[in-house]
Amino acid sequence: MPRKPTKKSEQPLIQEETRPLRILLVDDDPFILTMVSAWLEAEAYEVKTTENGSDAINSLAEFDPHLVITDLRMEGMDGIALLKEIQNYNSILPVIMLSGAAEISDAVSATHQGIFEFLTKPITPEPLFNSIKNALNHVSIGEQETDFGPEIIHQSQIMVKLLKQAQRVAKTGSSVFIGGATGTGKELLARAIHKASPRHDQVFLDINCGALSEQLLESELFGHEKGAFTGAVRKNLGLFQAANGGTLFLDEVGDMPATLQVKLLRVLQEGKVKPVGAIESVDVDVRIISATHHDLELAVKRGEFREDLFYRLNVIPLFMPPLKERTNDIVLLIDHFLTIQSKKEGIEAARFSPEALEYMKSLTWPGNVRQLQNVIEQCSVLSASPVIPEVLVQRALRETEKQLPTLIEARKESDYTYINRLLRMFEGNIIESANVAGCEIREFEDLLNQHHIDPKKFNKSPEDEPAPEGDEIRTY
Repeated sequence: MPRKPTKKSEQPLIQEETRPLRILLVDDDPFILTMVSAWLEAEAYEVKTTENGSDAINSLAEFDPHLVITDLRMEGMDGIALLKEIQNYNSILPVIMLSGAAEISDAVSATHQGIFEFLTKPITPEPLFNSIKNALNHVSIGEQETDFGPEIIHQSQIMVKLLKQAQRVAKTGSSVFIGGATGTGKELLARAIHKASPRHDQVFLDINCGALSEQLLESELFGHEKGAFTGAVRKNLGLFQAANGGTLFLDEVGDMPATLQVKLLRVLQEGKVKPVGAIESVDVDVRIISATHHDLELAVKRGEFREDLFYRLNVIPLFMPPLKERTNDIVLLIDHFLTIQSKKEGIEAARFSPEALEYMKSLTWPGNVRQLQNVIEQCSVLSASPVIPEVLVQRALRETEKQLPTLIEARKESDYTYINRLLRMFEGNIIESANVAGCEIREFEDLLNQHHIDPKKFNKSPEDEPAPEGDEIRTY
């Protein structure tokens, strides 16, 4: 435990829970380690010292520092190499670098690599403490973090760490990219970031970039003028203008067509959006949070995703871990979903037998939280007893596997959804819908028959009031 301060020049930042703020000190000079650690402990910081970069890396997970102070010139791994490893571990962990033979090129290089501050030896306590305070305040260390994302059920350390990062990120205006497999809760995290951001009182809009055709996606994102294309009977602002001042969540951005990637990049670079058919661009102020289950770095290497757009979106990367990496959360999630189900059905909450719980904790859950919720709902509905047995869990898992559609079924479902959107947009007009779909009228009629869709049900009734002309925004 750190000793009580012998002097109190300034009060350190608010402590996280009851444990002091933690600083990892790295230097190959034992005298520097002894002297600086004494200063820090006197100010009630908890300090861990290491004499080389390798030991420092090994200490990151266990010690979980709020700040790293490292020497630049060290035997083996120098400070710049250590910085890169730290950024791989935690991209927003602040690092202060020291050097006894400081050159301008060293400071420039360290700054370009993302160092928070560069101090020259010999150092004195006052500038060091000022740098520490600035670094910790910069990432909002010490603020209460318990109110962030209350709807994200968790207790595992991997999720605790992620939500701490997300809360700090939320206070900035930077673009955020959320990676992770399908069903891990990427949209839930995006909404939590928005709620904790300075834009929380503004709108949060979302769109699945893989669920719409290229033309519809372009119109939904960037808007269009009346008459911009066949069927554009009204002006559509688009999501960028509709979300002005707020947050726009681009889900499955990895599925965005190449032509729209170019247009999205231009909006991010210029802060202006030009609707389809418009002459003038419109200024927009929108924070972008994007997500995908694809490996975008691999997509960039394959030429499937623009590298410049990737770096625009991937300013601050976060990663939603799969459920198999957060097994400590499974019991909490089970209780949460059982409670939801009992309220939904108006019945007393069921519970799983000990054998069923152990079985569920042992699974890899390829569908992640979404699959877990589906299984719990099935078991809760089908169980004849308030105690759900293991065999019912096994049966529900088999049913969820059967429920996965074949590729042909998935395509049919996508076609059905797309045709319905077209008919809704053009109020049942087959000709306009076929034009936008890029197919002949006879071919479009065949699709209607194949999917048993009656275009008449989309016709506007005479008694319906006419939709107002002007700035309409459609979301699906």
